[in-house]
Amino acid sequence: MSRFFCVIPVADAVDEVLRIAPPPARETVAVESAFGRILSDEVIADSDIPGFDRSVVDGYAVRAADTAGAGDAIPALLTCTRRITMGQQDATTSISPGTCAYIPTGGVLPAGADAVVMVEYTEEAGETVLLKKPAAYGENVLLRDEDFKKGETVFSAGHRLSPQDAGVLAACGYAMVTVARKPVVGIISTGNELVPATVVPVPGQVRDANAPMLAAYLADYGCIPRLYGIVRDEKEAFEAVLAKAVPECDVVLLSGGSSKDDRDMTAGTIAAMGTVLVHGIGIAPGKPTIVGQIQEKPVFGLPGHPASAFVVLIAIVRPLLDRMLGVSQPFQRTNRATLSVNIPSQRGREEYVRVRLEGGVATPLFGKSGLLNTLVRSSGLVRIPAGAEGLEQGSEVEVILW
Repeated sequence: MSRFFCVIPVADAVDEVLRIAPPPARETVAVESAFGRILSDEVIADSDIPGFDRSVVDGYAVRAADTAGAGDAIPALLTCTRRITMGQQDATTSISPGTCAYIPTGGVLPAGADAVVMVEYTEEAGETVLLKKPAAYGENVLLRDEDFKKGETVFSAGHRLSPQDAGVLAACGYAMVTVARKPVVGIISTGNELVPATVVPVPGQVRDANAPMLAAYLADYGCIPRLYGIVRDEKEAFEAVLAKAVPECDVVLLSGGSSKDDRDMTAGTIAAMGTVLVHGIGIAPGKPTIVGQIQEKPVFGLPGHPASAFVVLIAIVRPLLDRMLGVSQPFQRTNRATLSVNIPSQRGREEYVRVRLEGGVATPLFGKSGLLNTLVRSSGLVRIPAGAEGLEQGSEVEVILW
């Protein structure tokens, strides 16, 4: 059943959103271009890594027992029998008591050796090497399976790949990797008062701030934003742009036009072309948000004020993106802080208050909902649960960082 401005709790709205969330689609990409993507399958080490005992420094491969008591005054004297060559393993080389071998960083540790003394603590005198520092067993040595063991899970499905992960993937034998396809999210700006950023507005007009803000957030979150420009509050225009955007996108965001007003075409147009599932959420700011479906694609009607639209994007739309990307943990960053003053709130709605974070102290930036300056002067949001009548000064809060 459709709900037209019948306010429901945030948790119920999120449940409705997750119910209609499309499952993650998959694609295979080259490891070097997988930065920021979400793994669809777990990554397993195909062999022991590094695969051989190796030195992590330039120095001398030794038996640790031969270096006991070595120091500047009385160095240990060992005979250097050979120099290890990089990239090769010499099965004939073995370190016996009283001998050592020069080894570069990354060289294969010869049989019999169990430690490496850094070259800085040695001195050569012909074939004799003076060791001025004792070595403990395993010192400066990386064992054959110390990094990863064959068959070990290196990354789980849902992991977001970092640049350094690309090197690990290659070391595990992956040149290609299966990741979640980036959802295409259409952004439609609605309102007779809107003009592009390049136009100087006259009284009664405002520049479209929501579209670039939403697009930037979505791109950073791992989606592909697709902008459809500004549409006037007219039924035919709404239907035309939705008819174009829905087949081309996985999700559609309508920015503005969600308020309950006779001139509002958003809810009616979504209902005519599909289904309105939610119209009204117990959230502040963002109460008139719309959640619907057209051709089995999620469609959202976001409030027109940028601050309200951004809060709804984080609280309501983000869980859908997480489901579509298959993330194991949301990307949302948070920080603990102490509240500097009381924050009053109205019981029965979940409120998000903008705060500035300095030195572990969160200071609310109170202001009218339509203000833009609090978006750039704040560090993030503090959530006040629907059952609370506010938060007290000195209480510990979790700040949702921008």
